[in-house]
Amino acid sequence: MTRLVDARTDRFVEDLAALDPLTATYAGIPGHDGKLPDLSPDGFAASEELHRRALADVAGLATADEREEVAKAAFLERVGLTVERADAEVERSEFSVISSAIHAVREVFDLMPTDTTEQWEAIGSRLAAVPAALAGYRTTLLEEAAAGRVSAKRQYAEVAEQVRGWTGQAGAAGDYFANVVAAAPDAQRAALTAAAASASAAYAEFGRFVTTDLLPRGREVDGVGRDRYALESRSFLGATVDLEETYRWGWEELKRIEDDMAATAGRIVPGGSVADAVAALDADPARDCGSREAFQAWMQERSDTILADFDGVHFDIAEPIRTLQCKVAPINDGGAWYTPPTEDFSRPGTMWFSFTDDHERYSTWRETTTVFHEGVPGHHLQVAQAVHRADLLNRWQRLLCWVSGHGEGWALYAERLMDELGYFADPGDRLGFLDMQGFRAARVVVDIGVHLGLTVPVDNPFGWRPGETWDADLAYEFMRAHSRMDDGSLRFEVNRYLGWPGQAPSYKVGERIWLESRAAAQARHGAAFDLKAFHTAALDLGSLGLDPLQAALGRL
Repeated sequence: MTRLVDARTDRFVEDLAALDPLTATYAGIPGHDGKLPDLSPDGFAASEELHRRALADVAGLATADEREEVAKAAFLERVGLTVERADAEVERSEFSVISSAIHAVREVFDLMPTDTTEQWEAIGSRLAAVPAALAGYRTTLLEEAAAGRVSAKRQYAEVAEQVRGWTGQAGAAGDYFANVVAAAPDAQRAALTAAAASASAAYAEFGRFVTTDLLPRGREVDGVGRDRYALESRSFLGATVDLEETYRWGWEELKRIEDDMAATAGRIVPGGSVADAVAALDADPARDCGSREAFQAWMQERSDTILADFDGVHFDIAEPIRTLQCKVAPINDGGAWYTPPTEDFSRPGTMWFSFTDDHERYSTWRETTTVFHEGVPGHHLQVAQAVHRADLLNRWQRLLCWVSGHGEGWALYAERLMDELGYFADPGDRLGFLDMQGFRAARVVVDIGVHLGLTVPVDNPFGWRPGETWDADLAYEFMRAHSRMDDGSLRFEVNRYLGWPGQAPSYKVGERIWLESRAAAQARHGAAFDLKAFHTAALDLGSLGLDPLQAALGRL
């Protein structure tokens, strides 16, 4: 039987790559690296129409088997939510410290290869296209603002400051675009330097536009309200959850983790507090890499070791997936993330760390768990495995389908798995793991609380500000009380939650579903349960919304 769904979604991949060259580069689809998308209202309209047409077509197609039925359900759920967000008029105006077109345009240069003359020409062509792309985006944002569709003032102010950092006007990173072309071949350097200068000037001007034209129109409040939040939550989770129950569960989960932290701290400083343990760990020179370069070498060695340890033991890791590249990012915004390999694996999966300007320590005890989250057995095994399984997954599933609840939930589950397998035997590393687990639980509370305008429970387990209504100041105070993160990184994180509603809880909510699904499979199979087989079958499903994921895992 002809696989109609696979054929139609494969065509959608090609159509979207042509319309959005940023997505093409991110997914490793060749032929579009010298271009940028049309970010004007007409460009957004064309993308929306492409998604609507594909959604209607796939909805009417018969499936050949259960595998294609899963693929169809995933496509309808993901693309359906893209259309729903467009109908709710949030796609075009979305603008935050982590999610906007100017972030996507800048970030794409991190992924572009520089091995050949042709590849440098593609970089030059794309740099030259930056001014026109930003001009189109400016028109879109002004049109949205005129209709009253704006982000919070805080997001505009923070993004304008980010742009100052990218263009060398502030911070220690220098001019990002000049740095992109610094290693260009002699014969091409002059043209590339001119294109980079033009791109940087366009970004600098865009930053001034954000300050003068958008910031005065921004919302005074950070919260987006229940209706918008419910939509964003479904978009990130691929599921509908009871927001109040999840809010209450976040408080309980945070208390459980912090009790474990207190016990673990006692193994580091007998009779001491968590603060005492953190101070002792930070004072230990053996736990500080000392520089960005040494930190990059450390995380590469750690990742390589885990890949070798896991293959054939806890996971079957195909040969192309055995390469994981680790890099410190060329910007100072903060955070860690993973970018997938290209379809042919010529660009390997890559784990990125970014440190803020005021970052002082490169702590192994804090970041061991992040290496597991972004690399193995986290995002790298999850995403690269999907890219590799062309025999099971269609091209859209392998290259373009991403559900935050599934992906970030798996990565947190992966950290929990490493604890179960004994990889946090060192109490310092385990405290770092628990610190980040608690951090993710705390932001479930903060994210839902701020955006829904909830009050702090009178009976909350920490006796903290009972009955007060959440706002940005309380969010920062709460995260500071439940995090050992440096101030610059924490400010970025809180601004991220305020500007990207629904994303932060997807980590812990997703982990909750993964753990519940594994427990259900263990109960069904009893002594015959095989953990490696469960992981293989689960990852072979590709990325899914949490509702269809739970249904699919229930059949394993």
